[in-house]
Amino acid sequence: MSSSTSEPVIGIIGMGDMGRMYARRLKAGGHKTIYVCDKPDRFEELKKELAAYTAWFGRAERLGTGITPLRDGHAVSRLSDFIIYSVESSAIWPVVKEYGPSTKVGATVAGQTSVKAPEKEAFEAWLPEDVDVVSVHSLHGPSVTTEGQPLIIIHHRGPESKVRMVEDVFRSFKSRYVYLSYEEHDSVTANTQAVTHAAFLSMGTAWHNSNSFPWETTRYVSGIEVVKVNITLRIYAAKWHVYAGLALLNPSAKEQVEQYAQSVTALFKLMVEGREADLAERVWRAREGVFGWKRDEDGGEGRAPILLSEDVLDQFSLRGTGAGTGTGAGGEEKERAGPNSHLSLLAMVDCWNALGIRPFEHLDVAGTPVFMLWIGVAEYLFRSKALVSAAIAAAISDRVHRPDDTEFVVASRQWSECVSFGNFDLYQRRFERTSSYFAERFEEANKLGSRMIKAIQEAQAANGNAADGR
Repeated sequence: MSSSTSEPVIGIIGMGDMGRMYARRLKAGGHKTIYVCDKPDRFEELKKELAAYTAWFGRAERLGTGITPLRDGHAVSRLSDFIIYSVESSAIWPVVKEYGPSTKVGATVAGQTSVKAPEKEAFEAWLPEDVDVVSVHSLHGPSVTTEGQPLIIIHHRGPESKVRMVEDVFRSFKSRYVYLSYEEHDSVTANTQAVTHAAFLSMGTAWHNSNSFPWETTRYVSGIEVVKVNITLRIYAAKWHVYAGLALLNPSAKEQVEQYAQSVTALFKLMVEGREADLAERVWRAREGVFGWKRDEDGGEGRAPILLSEDVLDQFSLRGTGAGTGTGAGGEEKERAGPNSHLSLLAMVDCWNALGIRPFEHLDVAGTPVFMLWIGVAEYLFRSKALVSAAIAAAISDRVHRPDDTEFVVASRQWSECVSFGNFDLYQRRFERTSSYFAERFEEANKLGSRMIKAIQEAQAANGNAADGR
């Protein structure tokens, strides 16, 4: 501990987007001594960046000393009581191998990685035995407020007092603590993210390969279509490694991405062969398996739907607005999209059912607004008997969306092959190729996404308040 206070000296190795967010929010929370480092060749650049930040912080908030940059992880490891490795999952092994042996005796080490299996292996291999491990993972991006969001805490080794110390360090985040093991973490994140990532990555690639922007057609203009397009753009607006780590390093995720491509292909074959009865039987079986709803019933009682009503979704439209803007409560009459098979969502639920996955059981753990938006589109479709029936009918008879569905099948199989190879360079090339195609729409998409999440949260709160008043 610091000689002048009982609070731990904090060290952060890796100053990417999340490392910078952690450093600044911990500093804003009142922590006096925070050492940070990035790659050694970025030391001078980091010093300049943090000098400007510290000067501003001292004037504006009067919080004392600043965030201190050090040349490398050896220096951070020797000086810090609580060390956070904030590096990409693919880099955790070599970074811990380099700096782990320098860890201060009795220190506590954490990793802020999205996939924990490689982190666990690296810590067990390279950290001294007299070092404790209480790892963390904030289930949100660097631009999202930490307040109310899940913060995973993994007590791997060391006394319970170290867990209390980590809780105290992050108290100012006002996050919701969730306690898991390394294995439970990777299972939950795979079950709530792997298939949704595969679906929306494939959607974007399909639109790219068909050389079309969905907001420029008459087929994707309102309601659930806006949600699907917006999620796709939000994913491609992020950095590729955010998704690559989960897909390539989490064994559960690899299996799920492969099954998703198989589900897409199997359903598409039933569509083009015109086997409506077989398609319907498979879709309804998947609905009951994942959600528990019988074929003759709409979504049951209990938890309110994530995306709620069409009235909420129809506040937003893609027509004539780039990536979309809200039209407002007094908006004009909207043009409804034609029938759509929603192949991506049918396959999502079919895949979950085939693997025995119930992602909705994990929402209390991993239910950030963005995660709920990703999963909520599937629930929205499958909650309604009428919407499921319309999707099945469109899958057999609609020819307007068939070219898009064909491109989607190809894209999903391409992404599955990419993940099976486990090649980060290939993943990066595929991701950035599509990302550059949509790049000019990212700012609008993120703004729209924030408005959508806010509207959904407000509607959920109002729905909850109404229920409480009954």
